[in-house]
Amino acid sequence: MSIKQFRAFFFASVLGLVSIGRGQAIAQTNVEEPAPAAAPAPTAPLATPAPAPALPSAVPVPVTEPKAPEPFAFADFGWMNGQSRQTDYPLAGKIFNPMFTIDVGYNYDFSNPVDHTIVGSTSAGRSNELQIMHLGLGTDLNYNGARGRLMTQLGLYATMTPRNDGSPDRGQWNLRDAYKYITEGYGGYHWNVDNGINADAGVFLSYVGLCSYYNYENWTDQASYVSSNTPWFFNGIRIQWFPTEHIKIEPWIINGWQSYGEFNSMPGLGFQMAYRPNGAIALVISGYFGKDAMGNPDRTRYHTDNSLLIKYLDTPSSFLTKAAFSLTADAGCENGGGVKCAGGNSSTPSQYFLGVMLYDRMWFDHDLFGLTVGGGVMTNPGRYLVLTPPINGATAYTLSPYFTQNPGDSFKAWDTTETFDYMPTQNITMRFEYVHRWASAPYFAGHGGVTPQVAKGIYSNVGAPGSQVPDASTSTGTPFAPDLKKDEDRLTVNLMVRI
Repeated sequence: MSIKQFRAFFFASVLGLVSIGRGQAIAQTNVEEPAPAAAPAPTAPLATPAPAPALPSAVPVPVTEPKAPEPFAFADFGWMNGQSRQTDYPLAGKIFNPMFTIDVGYNYDFSNPVDHTIVGSTSAGRSNELQIMHLGLGTDLNYNGARGRLMTQLGLYATMTPRNDGSPDRGQWNLRDAYKYITEGYGGYHWNVDNGINADAGVFLSYVGLCSYYNYENWTDQASYVSSNTPWFFNGIRIQWFPTEHIKIEPWIINGWQSYGEFNSMPGLGFQMAYRPNGAIALVISGYFGKDAMGNPDRTRYHTDNSLLIKYLDTPSSFLTKAAFSLTADAGCENGGGVKCAGGNSSTPSQYFLGVMLYDRMWFDHDLFGLTVGGGVMTNPGRYLVLTPPINGATAYTLSPYFTQNPGDSFKAWDTTETFDYMPTQNITMRFEYVHRWASAPYFAGHGGVTPQVAKGIYSNVGAPGSQVPDASTSTGTPFAPDLKKDEDRLTVNLMVRI
């Protein structure tokens, strides 16, 4: 007998013995105690014990992996500036999560410009008129990992936001028309990795500058310069990684700085990290790098945006329900192509942006009322982030001879805002706000406005957008000059609905 044959015989014998012993033990444990009975006849054969029943095979119990908590769902963050306070979504379904939002406002500029035009704002465009600033209707979609979002952009935002983007004027197919009715339009995929990974492509909102594009989610209506002069949207690819329920890491590959297209020949690169260690603290850090000077591929832009929000009081049973503050600090610069980040001179001036904004928010009577006080300061030599005043239809591409934005042009500004909100439900906000803004150079609309008078009481653009107006084009025959002043006082009344 070979070694292999002996080994097979040995294991077979052992297994056989184990089986026999196991069967006998089972048979003994299954024998019932016999009932008392008479002795069997001597000739009766002994009963053969029944074979032991076979044991059923063990069925494995499925182990369900615990689902990771939803990111930032461990607390209610509706108190944050730039965050929705909604907790109920009556239209939500398994696949579709529809949303309707509208912002209707009345703005009164105390300069009372004759052409009713407000300068330097991304939230208000017309004075002494009732206007729909923004109407959004759309939905989130989620099915089997696929995700998407579509939100419309109707009202004044549809013209105010695209005119601050100069990239569509490089080439054909008018990107402003293609995108002007969309605030958010993207599709993507979700992976159940860590606490979730999302990859989205399309147009999505930017949180550089802290404030949300939707004023329903903000503590104020008129955002300070840090938010107004930094991007409201990005067009490209966004990846959101949630390593834990407290952290979000979000890299961007985008066309450029608030742009539908590329200004030169490289995309913009950026990131955001959001950290919320508990329900009362939030930290947001963002960074950006790109080449966004139209026609100047040698100029590079850098920017960092950082916000801290703290809820320092939470007493639901008191009249002062809760209180919080937000602090945002931005720093950026441009380098190359005739400018320097620092250490410039008359031939190559410094070109940078520094801005800070601070707001304090209090809620009263079980969040029925809200009061916000705050403001900000900024300096931006070269004015590369200053919103171009719409003088004679000027845009970010055309610029304006009446308000230069050349290297070395100084611009400093500050603002204060006092906002009172009445919030009878989580779906409606009635807002009353007073704004004072100041700039180191004439910038805001005075009584004469920023639009040529082409006939008595008629104010309209003349010639190409942003061009200098010839003398004979005005009704008076005198040279047109916009009425610009260094300060602005404005009253705003808003009705905002979100369902």
